[in-house]
Amino acid sequence: MSEQVPNQKFEEDEQQAVHSNIERDESVLAETMNEFDPNKDSNAQTTINNEIDVSVFEARIAELEGEVKQAKEGTARANAEAYNAQKRMEQEADKSKKFALQRFAKELLEVVDNLERAIENANEQDPVAEGVKLTHKALLDVLNKNGVEVIDPQDETFNADFHEAVGIDPEAKADTVGTVLQKGYSLNGRLLRPAMVRIGQ
Repeated sequence: MSEQVPNQKFEEDEQQAVHSNIERDESVLAETMNEFDPNKDSNAQTTINNEIDVSVFEARIAELEGEVKQAKEGTARANAEAYNAQKRMEQEADKSKKFALQRFAKELLEVVDNLERAIENANEQDPVAEGVKLTHKALLDVLNKNGVEVIDPQDETFNADFHEAVGIDPEAKADTVGTVLQKGYSLNGRLLRPAMVRIGQ
């Protein structure tokens, strides 16, 4: 009988401890819920309802896209202008090359004229005449390689762009070159000297 009393006492103490822990757990849970309950905690910070205005971002995106488009167009225009400037410079350089010899070639025409006069007045039996002919031909070949071409409009229709009428040829047809007094020359299609001619009426 005396042995059962301590055991009973131990069981009662153990049940009280378990009961105490359960009550304590429930009180801790209740305290925690009360602590985070915004309805009961007057000092709690309430969450602000922050609605994002998407239209603001859409407007900014559209603005940036417009700036990108303008930048691309500006770059394209700059590239086109640079390309055009390069082409103009190349054309000017090409033109300068073509017509750099214009003055020099024009002065050489007097030498050609003198050689032709010498050939016309030379004796066919004179060996010097043959040398003059060869010199004349070689000079014309060099001029031709550099873009100089002869304008010899005998019996052609008169063209004021390349011919200069200095008289009337009664035996020639109307508006036709009858007599060529002096041959003309062009340099790469540009007139160096017009041909002096007589034309029919």
